[in-house]
Amino acid sequence: MTTALPRGAPPGAGTSLGRLRERLASLDIPLTQTPPRLAWFFWLAVLGIGTFAMYSVQARIDQAHVVLLYLLIVLGASASGGRALGLTLAVVAFILIDYLFQPPYNEFAIGKPLDWLVLLAFLTTAIVATQLLARARAEAIEARARAIEVTSLSRLASETLNAGRAEDALVRMLEVIQSTLGVSGCVIWPWSPDRGVGECITRDGIEPKRRAPNPLVQRVAERGEPLTLSVDDGLGAEHSAPGARELFLPLGVQSRVVGVLALSDEQPIVFDPPKQRFLAALTYYAALGIDRARLVREAEHAAALREADRLKDNLLASVSHDLRTPLTTIKALAQTAALRGDTAAAAIEEQADRLTRLVADLLDLSRMKGDAFRVTPDINTAEDLIGAAQRQAQGLLGDGKMIRTVVDLESPALVGRFDFTHSLRILGNLLENALRYTPAAGSVELGVRRDGDALVFTVADNGPGIPAAESERIFQPFYRHADTAPDVGRAGLGLSIARRLAEIQQGSLTYEPRPGGGSVFVLTLPAVDIEED
Repeated sequence: MTTALPRGAPPGAGTSLGRLRERLASLDIPLTQTPPRLAWFFWLAVLGIGTFAMYSVQARIDQAHVVLLYLLIVLGASASGGRALGLTLAVVAFILIDYLFQPPYNEFAIGKPLDWLVLLAFLTTAIVATQLLARARAEAIEARARAIEVTSLSRLASETLNAGRAEDALVRMLEVIQSTLGVSGCVIWPWSPDRGVGECITRDGIEPKRRAPNPLVQRVAERGEPLTLSVDDGLGAEHSAPGARELFLPLGVQSRVVGVLALSDEQPIVFDPPKQRFLAALTYYAALGIDRARLVREAEHAAALREADRLKDNLLASVSHDLRTPLTTIKALAQTAALRGDTAAAAIEEQADRLTRLVADLLDLSRMKGDAFRVTPDINTAEDLIGAAQRQAQGLLGDGKMIRTVVDLESPALVGRFDFTHSLRILGNLLENALRYTPAAGSVELGVRRDGDALVFTVADNGPGIPAAESERIFQPFYRHADTAPDVGRAGLGLSIARRLAEIQQGSLTYEPRPGGGSVFVLTLPAVDIEED
């Protein structure tokens, strides 16, 4: 049968060592074995033989001899059989002394007050000695268990540190877990909410062929609760031998479940409290191993992406640089042809100019990534920058479109420290995009205000806007929405370059949805106080 904890516990709550031990204790797993009956039979037989021997020479022995012999028998039984056996023999010996070895014999009676003292002294001594021996025995067992735990954990640390890869460390962990707990089967199933159950990890490594996991693995991973499986009623018989038992434990780091540890054996799995404590520690190490393997994979993937990005930048920079000379030649030839009256020369020159701008953007982007792009901040007024940007965008107006400027004259002096040329390039890119997506007869609003230590420029349009999921992706190089129609000469570099130019000047460029529809791009640049300069 399957046994589970209440469903009220949140996923991953069983990952801490204390809670996992509590859950192990609450599962339907026998924690201790029944006391060995052989010890009881042996010491009861010793008590009987000793009683018969002393009774046969009853007239020639003293009570002290009887008490000492019985006390030795009780101590021996306590040392080998435990507290329950020692206390039982102490009570039986108390009764036998009174009945057989104190006058009147063969009766439950006490003839002298001194006999009371002897009996009480014997019983007290036997009980105290039994308790002390039982405590010492328990402490010795606990010490041995702790020694095994420390040895196993040190071995685990040694094996995992010597492993070259994270997956090898998990394999070493499985070897330590299986040998220490004494189970016949031990596997780890990595798990993640987005990818589900991963490839099975066994003592032989990651299985080359994906094995279908037990359905309980997915259940344990999703709920974060340990489960036991008994096949006496036929459940899971295809996964384990008849009469076997399987234990599925969630492996978690903090509040995240990262995998499941599956233990199986041909005999009922028996975990005493020390093994429970040790198993809880091992599962935590295994969870850290899975998380380490995930982090290593992500780091390798990130490194591969960085290398690919570097190669791409180098290629683009090299190609862009090599394209400048032929583009200059093409433009010169087009101008020469135009002078001869060639009607196609104007179109050739226009396309050459567009390619030239694209090549210049690619070169600038490459220099920005390599920290080779320099700006020269100087004190400038926002009104001058706004006016220059508006004049530059006049050639883009058409279809009744217009640019409306909004300058907050009530703000402190609109003066900042920024590179005028590059800041003009930022606003030019923003105005070009805004006019492209503004409907006919619409207007683009270009505004500026002072906000603390920053000049805030805004470019707002009435276009279709940008989905929230893409509000940051639009600033990535070469990014264009999937529904965007092909546009020769536009590679999706304008916003990326604009943001980088703003950041180089200690500013920022962000996107905000415009109330009522449209987009608002917000450029902040450092402001200065005229009195201070």
